[in-house]
Amino acid sequence: MTSSATGLVPDLAAHVAAFRRGAVDVVESRELEARLAKALAANKPLRIKFGMDPSSPDLHLGHAIPLLKLRDLQRLGHTIVLIVGDSTAMVGDPSGRNKLRPVLTREEVERNLVTYTDQAAKLLDMSRTEVRRNSEWFDRMRFEEVLRLCARMTVARMLERDMFQKRIADNEPIGVHEFLYPLMQGWDSVMIRCDVEFGGTDQLFNLHAGRLLQEQESQVPQILVTTPLINGLDGRKMSKSYGNAVALTDPAREMYGKVMSLTDDAMPTWFELLTRLDSAEIAALLAGHPRAAKARLAREITTTFHGDAEAAAAADAFDRQFAKGELPADIPELRYGKDWPADGVPLASLLRDLGLEKSSSDARRSIEQGGVKLDGTVVKDTNHRVLAPSQPLLVQIGKRRFARVVR
Repeated sequence: MTSSATGLVPDLAAHVAAFRRGAVDVVESRELEARLAKALAANKPLRIKFGMDPSSPDLHLGHAIPLLKLRDLQRLGHTIVLIVGDSTAMVGDPSGRNKLRPVLTREEVERNLVTYTDQAAKLLDMSRTEVRRNSEWFDRMRFEEVLRLCARMTVARMLERDMFQKRIADNEPIGVHEFLYPLMQGWDSVMIRCDVEFGGTDQLFNLHAGRLLQEQESQVPQILVTTPLINGLDGRKMSKSYGNAVALTDPAREMYGKVMSLTDDAMPTWFELLTRLDSAEIAALLAGHPRAAKARLAREITTTFHGDAEAAAAADAFDRQFAKGELPADIPELRYGKDWPADGVPLASLLRDLGLEKSSSDARRSIEQGGVKLDGTVVKDTNHRVLAPSQPLLVQIGKRRFARVVR
């Protein structure tokens, strides 16, 4: 169901269902339904805000959960306002942090910004999305205006956050600048006259700051909707640093294979949050064989980001490799473009230089975890040196990345 150019899809139940699917908190629920009914009667879309701080260059499936909901609501006719937090990123969101995070420079933020909208465009129609940098208003603020913003919330209120209480109990430092973050996020809502703001469950305090500031500015306070933080492939919180994330930029075959390595108990949550299958179909899949259910989950997710044809090819390649024990048919051949020392190249450096790992530290982590094979033999020595091969050397990283290395 997609909106026409003339406005909202006239189906209140569809709008309510789109907001509620997978939501944890809706503040306030009755207020949301009343505001939706009013919007439909006037054929006036709600302004729905989602903020992303470019504190790192890549997004993963955890970030896709709210983006998928925004896509649903955009198709129903609402206005999506994507806040790219180039100012807030330099402060750093303290949510979920038990240590003081180093402040990013503007240059670091700008580097991370490069791919953000491209990745959001995998799910949103960017021609109908309002993209705003919050430096638009924060760069214009004079110091006295910053002080007036700080006066809108007390220190006692800030310290109600259990995250700050834990850091105090653990004798961990809290920077004064961290108190600014919720106020800055809330002020974004004032500046764009937000109707609804989405965020993870760890963002609830920050979202409430928006309601508070809007009320102080005599605006109608925004509705708050939070979505869960999902676990990664190994059962821990999804994080690039844990190596358990599925990136939105992962190639189709890698994305499909990663989802196939998901623990069985995570499938119900992933089906609800990362697909748009209805509850009856999900229940039927989960009642059947786990591998078949996981294959459907992997196919749905890969299709979302790469289309049906690439998802089908990824599924076929996975089955040939793992069900039939075949090597991939299209293993790339990579040539090492540097001089090959007589005593060999450090394995971690080789993986990095060939682009098989993003950094030497990532390569060493894969080696230590037993995820690297040379001609079928696991190598766990991070100091291992690879001699110049007389014939193509088969390199495997994890279960899905292969290359034949030549001199």
